[in-house]
Amino acid sequence: MKQLIASALMLLTPALVMAQDAAPAKPAAKAAAKAEPAKKSEAARKPAAKSTQAAKSSSSKEARKAAPTQVAKARPQSSRAQLKSATNQVASGLIAAEAALSPAELDIAQRVHTGHIPCELGASVNIEADPKSPGYFQVAGKGFHYRMTPVATSTGAVRLEDQKEGAVWIQIANKSMLMNQKLGQRLADECMSPQQVAVTESIRKNPQPSLLDAPAPAPAAAAAPTAEALAK
Repeated sequence: MKQLIASALMLLTPALVMAQDAAPAKPAAKAAAKAEPAKKSEAARKPAAKSTQAAKSSSSKEARKAAPTQVAKARPQSSRAQLKSATNQVASGLIAAEAALSPAELDIAQRVHTGHIPCELGASVNIEADPKSPGYFQVAGKGFHYRMTPVATSTGAVRLEDQKEGAVWIQIANKSMLMNQKLGQRLADECMSPQQVAVTESIRKNPQPSLLDAPAPAPAAAAAPTAEALAK
């Protein structure tokens, strides 16, 4: 009996071993079967992701092309620019008003001697009429430069003034002088243009009689006798 049981066990042992070896093979086969679809899905996802990125890039490029070009709008002038423009307009108005002299002043301007005028002690004065502003003169010399206009006088002398700088040019028949009233200085004296030189020579040759050299007045004529005196 014992021998029969032992022989039966010996026959069953290889079958059990084979059964144990075959049992784990089934889960492995199942795992392999599951892994293959996963790999296929990953492979399918990669092309899909690439196609999505390509679609995004192409859409962004098309959007850039389709976007209209924006033109920068001109900004309105700032308050500083407007103030500068207004200042220039005011300055232009002042220049225009400055050029408007009275007929009397323009008449005086016609008598102003211009050009290079020598003065005493080697000094000189240059007087030039302003072609853009009738009646205005540029009076310049060593250490000074003035813009002058005519001023009417009670004596009839020609007078030019630069009221801003306090400079005055006085012209009489035989000489002229330049002084600065603010500084209290004579900048040029005994200045003579060619016309004034001619007047000086004429005076030298034909001096005017002085009051001391004037002849004595003639005696008064005797009064005519009246009718009463004749009646006597």
